[in-house]
Amino acid sequence: MTYVYLPESVRRPASRYVGRTRDLKRRLADHNAGRSPHTAKDRPWKPVVIIRFDNDRRAEQFEQYMKSGSGHAFAMRHFWG
Repeated sequence: MTYVYLPESVRRPASRYVGRTRDLKRRLADHNAGRSPHTAKDRPWKPVVIIRFDNDRRAEQFEQYMKSGSGHAFAMRHFWG
């Protein structure tokens, strides 16, 4: 089982991230402990959307879509708007 998650910074809500992991609890703890260079400066983070996939390939494809221009626009309209 793989998760695609979209957190936003509690301190700076305009700062957002898209990630994928098999261990969501550990990964969010890593973000909030500053162990991820891409998110360390804007911690703490809270999850806005968490989607669980039984198929790892589909999770990877969805993560890549969410990181694309159209995926980002979708997230802004439906998740972060």
